[in-house]
Amino acid sequence: MNVEFLHRADLIRDGFRRADIDAALAMGHLVRARRDHYLPGDTAEAVIRAVRVGGRLTCLSLLSMLSVFVLRHRALHVHLPRNASRMRSPHDRRRALSSRTRRGVRLHWLPLINPPGKSACVSILDALAHSVLCQAPRAALATLDSALHQGLVRMDEVADMFHALPAKYRVLFALLDPRSESGPETIMRLMLRGLGCEVKVQVAFEGIGRVDLLVDGWLVIECDSRGFHTGWESQERDRRRDILLAARGYTTLRPTAKMIIDEPELVLAAVKRALATRPR
Repeated sequence: MNVEFLHRADLIRDGFRRADIDAALAMGHLVRARRDHYLPGDTAEAVIRAVRVGGRLTCLSLLSMLSVFVLRHRALHVHLPRNASRMRSPHDRRRALSSRTRRGVRLHWLPLINPPGKSACVSILDALAHSVLCQAPRAALATLDSALHQGLVRMDEVADMFHALPAKYRVLFALLDPRSESGPETIMRLMLRGLGCEVKVQVAFEGIGRVDLLVDGWLVIECDSRGFHTGWESQERDRRRDILLAARGYTTLRPTAKMIIDEPELVLAAVKRALATRPR
């Protein structure tokens, strides 16, 4: 996301007079996020608030705007340079950032991998690095898989990113799999690995198509989401696939994305029970 803030000197250099700046602010064509920091009027509110604090939008706040999977997203994530001063409330540029006005704000101080220039957002690689620090390992891996699958970053870039993080996080790199098509699929895969299962991702069956996960060579797990499995036509197609797989000796479980995220214990109990009754 390439949104740049401008200083008054930049606007004057571009031909604006003081009256022009005041008119642009009045009409909403410009927003004064903080002293001498102007943004286009259509800038996303989260970006404006991050600049108002005194930094740039990052981590889960930025990634969610880029449609990258994040498990939980409530706070405003802001990156600040080491020499940051005069930090302000994200809601009021006239109020200093304090323990009271800081509620709902997560500050990041890790040195940036990519120089930001005048961008109001950090690079996606820096946002991903911050997301590793902000999330539990499974959630962080799901976020990274999502960005890789969408082609927003390359695997070699992510490898370099891990070298910018504390060494304890580098073990996560070996668990990445950009073939995962959704965050819940990544989380399900990691849950299965935690059980000691052999897990294959996006396995193709002739005449049937690809399945999300094949466990121990016989248990198929499809991680269903509302976007791709609504309507009777989709339901009938899914059930036909299950019948065709059963005819070949496979068993299918279909936990929804919501179940995987909100009720992982229930999903794991079902998987364990299925594994305990493996057919000969």
